[in-house]
Amino acid sequence: MALRTMISGRAVRSGAAMGARSISSWWRNVEPAPKDPILGVTEAFLADPSPNKVNVGVGAYRDDDGKPVVLECVREAERRIAGNLNMEYLPMGGSMNMVEETLKLAYGENSELIKDKRIAAIQALSGTGACRIFADFQRRFRPESQIYIPVPTWSNHHNIWRDAQVPQRTFHYYHPESKGLDFASMMDDIKNAPNGSFFLLHACAHNPTGVDPSEEQWREISYQFKAKGHFAFFDMAYQGFASGDPEKDAKSIRIFLEDGHLIGCSQSYAKNMGLYGQRVGCLSVVCEDEKQAVAVKSQLQQLARPMYSNPPVHGALIVSIILSDPDLKKLWLKEVKVLLLLINFTTGYC
Repeated sequence: MALRTMISGRAVRSGAAMGARSISSWWRNVEPAPKDPILGVTEAFLADPSPNKVNVGVGAYRDDDGKPVVLECVREAERRIAGNLNMEYLPMGGSMNMVEETLKLAYGENSELIKDKRIAAIQALSGTGACRIFADFQRRFRPESQIYIPVPTWSNHHNIWRDAQVPQRTFHYYHPESKGLDFASMMDDIKNAPNGSFFLLHACAHNPTGVDPSEEQWREISYQFKAKGHFAFFDMAYQGFASGDPEKDAKSIRIFLEDGHLIGCSQSYAKNMGLYGQRVGCLSVVCEDEKQAVAVKSQLQQLARPMYSNPPVHGALIVSIILSDPDLKKLWLKEVKVLLLLINFTTGYC
């Protein structure tokens, strides 16, 4: 006899009455996903029994013995956290202190935008999470839009906007023959894109090429964006790794702000603090005024809620402690310069 179960006032038949489909057939049509071009290398590395192997997949710091490197400023921050950390949820928007300190790195210590509360910002799951939240935000509120992505770019950019169902176009960036920026073709693509297009820009230390526009070229790019009414979304995963100076590496963003652009920005501490597994980042959107910023932030939080509810606390505390303490921040800036000497621009997490 078939069983009956009451669910929300309705009788649901189970057992043979559910039909002929076998339970084992539900996922019969699922094929293995293709290997990730970055993480697949790490999987192969871990599976290889050879003692003489090198992981050239995810870019991460290693010492001379191939062991992971943890920055001293991070170690000190963890010492201060030890025994003092509770396990309470953070708000949906994350650690306010971490977000405030992070905005200063991108927009400037004395930014008028910060003072006027014109920036909607939330803590995100590193740069990947920040990009994904923005892609979903773009899809929800500008459903007719598409995103222009440079060739080449970090491979996960394509996955992020694809899964957010935002149509993608590409624009010229790298010139393989000269191993430099294909500036003329890039400018042509910017000029020829429909007015009001969305563009993904690497703020500094372009991944995977390491090739960045000069300051003068950034000014020309900003001018053309203004003329065309384009929106710039900056992915800044490597702040400090282009020049060794995080302030200098934010120049592209500052130029756009000087020209009055309303931009979006993704920031990550995976690389410049070595907090890979902590997944600490920030998403920010510059708005017309404080009222608009409040509305935008509420929608960013609304998008985060069904994804992961609220971000993790430990990494956010590490960042907050380092950036809020003058001595630790000074140590971090010193360590960033050392890391710049070691960095190898492989594709990886951001």
